[in-house]
Amino acid sequence: MSTLLRRPFGTHGEVHRITPQSAGWRYVGFSLHRLRAGESVTEATGEREAILVLVEGKAQIRAAGQDWGVLGNRMDVFEKTPPHCLYVPPGQDWQAQATTDCTLAVCTAPGQGNHPARRIGPDGITLTRRGQGTNTRWINNIAMEDQDFCDSLLVTEVFTPAGHWSSYPSHRHDEDDFPRITYLEETYYHRLNPRDGWAVQRVYTDDGSLDECMAMRDGDVVLVPRGHHPCAAPHGFELYYLNVMAGPRRNWRFVAAPEVMGVIEKDARQAQAS
Repeated sequence: MSTLLRRPFGTHGEVHRITPQSAGWRYVGFSLHRLRAGESVTEATGEREAILVLVEGKAQIRAAGQDWGVLGNRMDVFEKTPPHCLYVPPGQDWQAQATTDCTLAVCTAPGQGNHPARRIGPDGITLTRRGQGTNTRWINNIAMEDQDFCDSLLVTEVFTPAGHWSSYPSHRHDEDDFPRITYLEETYYHRLNPRDGWAVQRVYTDDGSLDECMAMRDGDVVLVPRGHHPCAAPHGFELYYLNVMAGPRRNWRFVAAPEVMGVIEKDARQAQAS
């Protein structure tokens, strides 16, 4: 199995923990907790900032010396409603106590303490269409570049209909050469509907030094240290993923794969004509 594909540890408790050390990179961290009602998890952010994402279910959240109440109202991620999230700066503790069975994602990256703790969503998060044809997918932006309340993190949700491609046309963000391109490590937390489905993701570089094609199951995480990283949902299987990106600067600039430039130019001409 590819070292870029991480299966969950199990079905209960902390089922993923990806650190810069375990991933072999410098910035992105990701963990996932599957809690039963009444269970709790407590962590300290240390020198990192965190965004807590209630993927499914509800939890009472305490963080940065405040009680944020019960967050979450999406019981199934494929409801596609906006998520409830919380930003926690460096040097703070947080606790989540599940009030229903819940799935909690913890997205982390280096922080400088420039921003206070704050709720993110559901207000202000709108499901937005991206792409066209079988490249159409739907986006919930949680913390992207135009939202200035993080030091490093970029976080978004993507819903890809059955039979469609996503993170496509193929692109990479693996060089620190702003404004042409930025270096951003990335994780994909994948979910499938129905849960016994599967999807595929390819991670590859222009020179072929990295070329992995992986079949993801429900709950898997894919690491993207460099290269292009398109994914596809077969007919009959709807795909969700939660993206976490971070790098030396909080800008998302990418370069398309050479073989898809013709596709991009054709799409641009069609958009202008419509």
